[in-house]
Amino acid sequence: MRTRLLPLLIVLLAGVLLALGFPLAGITATVEQQRVVVDRIDDAARFASLAQYVTARPGTGRETPDEDERQSTLGAELRRYHDLYGIRAGVFFRDGTPMAAAPAGWRVPEQGEGARAFSEALAGRRSHDPRQILPWDDGGRIPVASPVIRDGDVVAVVFTDSPTGQMRSRILHGWLLIVAGECLAMLVAVAAAFRLTGWVLRPVRILDAASHDIATGRMNSRVAPASGPPELRRLARSFNEMADNVEDVLEQQRAFVADASHQLRNPLSALLLRIELLALELPEGNAEIASVRTEGKRLARVLDDLLDLALAEHAAADLQLTDVAALAAERVDSWRPLADDKGVLLSYEGQRAVTGWADPVALSSALDALVDNALKFTPAGERVTVGAAPDGERVRITVRDHGPGLTEDELTRIGDRFWRSGRHQNVSGSGLGLSITRALLAAGGATLSFAPHRPHGLRVTVEMPRTAP
Repeated sequence: MRTRLLPLLIVLLAGVLLALGFPLAGITATVEQQRVVVDRIDDAARFASLAQYVTARPGTGRETPDEDERQSTLGAELRRYHDLYGIRAGVFFRDGTPMAAAPAGWRVPEQGEGARAFSEALAGRRSHDPRQILPWDDGGRIPVASPVIRDGDVVAVVFTDSPTGQMRSRILHGWLLIVAGECLAMLVAVAAAFRLTGWVLRPVRILDAASHDIATGRMNSRVAPASGPPELRRLARSFNEMADNVEDVLEQQRAFVADASHQLRNPLSALLLRIELLALELPEGNAEIASVRTEGKRLARVLDDLLDLALAEHAAADLQLTDVAALAAERVDSWRPLADDKGVLLSYEGQRAVTGWADPVALSSALDALVDNALKFTPAGERVTVGAAPDGERVRITVRDHGPGLTEDELTRIGDRFWRSGRHQNVSGSGLGLSITRALLAAGGATLSFAPHRPHGLRVTVEMPRTAP
């Protein structure tokens, strides 16, 4: 869920930062250029004040000594200005003739933005702001024109043409700072998104883990509703209430099964005793009394299995580091006399030492049930093989028989309580053995699975962890 939520948050944050970054970059460039334009306007105003009193054109022979001095001063100021800043500047009469210009021989452009600025100044107003210069505009320049007004008339124009190298460097530097700030803000935003999603999803992960625990039989799993949004804390409290109710119902069900099985044993034992006494009054070999005796014993076996199932589901596992291979080989040796009596070849094939975490008593009972089940359905002359081997982080015990096996539909139902295949109704049993086995194994974190054994038969697999839970 985090992998789906994080990209959405990051894309939204990146969109917000870009939406703020582009206008900020544009404002930075505009401010830098506006600062340059304002400086040039101030310079043009100073030159206009010097040129305001130069009335005669140079070279006409009508200059007075004062006129020559003012013109010389204006020319010297323009040259010093050009030498110091590298900015071309000049004062031009209305027809474009230079009153004074630096460098010498420089003229007003005849077209382009400079010509438009000169025309606007001739109309008696300062030229408009030039187009925005960006860092990649290598040939970009900033023309500024300001009118020289005498007696209300425009008599000349101060024109400056500025290079933009330093300004473009400052703009680029400002943009790099913005990019660095955006990257830093993005890193902070990603870290905040991680914390936020972790804060939001942590209760969800805890709920998922608790649900998995309950689904696998650990009914005492609960969620501490101490973190996360209020809605998820309420969900955690509701989950705990639901788990408490489910556990209470299951406990009542187990208690009922155990109590009913226990309470029915005494009346059933008395009934079987009366049946035996009644049998003494009947002729030897009476078929009806034999049938009643068989059904009574079957009912007693069902009650015993129900009690065992209730105890298996209620008992807590005593997990220990166990030599699973040695325990499996021991159970094979215990069942071999019965296998020999039935003519079935029972053997252990696998490693001699494989350790895993299990409840030795529960695992022994489960293996007894599995081997007993395999011997029931394996005909004489066939084999039943038990093996143990490590499988990554798990230990695997397999019980393989060469009996009739089960169909695909029957494999989906095997292990259900009281279920037995219609083909095996004549085999003794209550249909609870595998259910008891599964309950015993689940209490210790082990799993039980079934699969066909080729060419015929059934393969039962028990898996348990190799590391401490």
